[in-house]
Amino acid sequence: MRMPTWPMKRWLALFLALALPWPVARALDIEKPRNVILFGWDGAQRGHVQECLGRGELPTLKAIAAEGVMMDEEVKGKTDTKAGWSQILTGYNPDVTGVYSNSRYRDVPKGLSIFERLKEHFGKDAFACVAVIGKKGHCGEINPPKKIKFEEGVEPEPPVKAKAKAKAKGKQPGAGKNPLWQIVEEGGVKYRVFGGSPYHTMHFACDVWEFGLMKDEKVGARAIALLDQYKDKPFFFFVHFAEVDHSGHKHGENSKEYTDALISNDTWTGKILEKLKELKLDDKTLVYVTPDHGFNEGQKGHSNAPHIFLATNDKRLQKSLAPATRADVPATILARFGLDLAKLQPPLAGRPLVAR
Repeated sequence: MRMPTWPMKRWLALFLALALPWPVARALDIEKPRNVILFGWDGAQRGHVQECLGRGELPTLKAIAAEGVMMDEEVKGKTDTKAGWSQILTGYNPDVTGVYSNSRYRDVPKGLSIFERLKEHFGKDAFACVAVIGKKGHCGEINPPKKIKFEEGVEPEPPVKAKAKAKAKGKQPGAGKNPLWQIVEEGGVKYRVFGGSPYHTMHFACDVWEFGLMKDEKVGARAIALLDQYKDKPFFFFVHFAEVDHSGHKHGENSKEYTDALISNDTWTGKILEKLKELKLDDKTLVYVTPDHGFNEGQKGHSNAPHIFLATNDKRLQKSLAPATRADVPATILARFGLDLAKLQPPLAGRPLVAR
């Protein structure tokens, strides 16, 4: 029988797939992923997560780490939501994005987000970008920049359109104050300026952008439905859970409610991974789990909470490169999708956490 004349690389891949143990052979299937899901566990403190893992309360996270790696991640910059997710969704520091904190920010400049990078690389119609976000403030809101002529004694409408709605339903825990207008002068004329929400421009690159779902159950159920919708396309999903952060602000980091919220994050992450298996996409999809910040030990805030983590089923990540930073997460995802990071301008602040 005549043997097929395959290139050496294909012969090597076949040999390894037959000869190596199943977990290693399976890893070859996602050497270059078809899909990526980035799970955001907002406000998950690393120490508390490790305690929960030790008690067996986070089986999904444990399984993800067992398949790939879990490494320490340290925040560089403000430990709050706008600073955190803007960095994670772009790979840039505040001097580039203009997003320094929950109270000092602007619309991230066009073209810098992971969504825009992936759409440009794969083609607008050939690749799906989806964001399903639990928070209604500081992560996900898409208020546009505004500039109106300054009139002495006349207060403009608040730049956050959802203010009245949020007030009617009760304030989101930890949401802080609404942004203030800034007064600028141009050509001798004064204007009130609002720089926009960080996510306003980037959200246009997404096929679906939904925020304000609040409950993990709503976020998880919506993400599962959208996996059904986009299963036939390569995709990047950002799935953001808010209940840990909300529970921390309301009850404190050492509370039962905070632990219960972490368990909820884990449960719904697991349900989404089960959906991937049902769709036969689990061996084509890399998943990454990261918070934006931790929580002050035993307190209801996160003013100094840099200790977080990164967990993934990606076997190529090198734990020796820990501690990671928030900016390393998008750099890793873009590199694993095959983008040449050296060609991105401006250069990313983060580094890919994979062997070169």
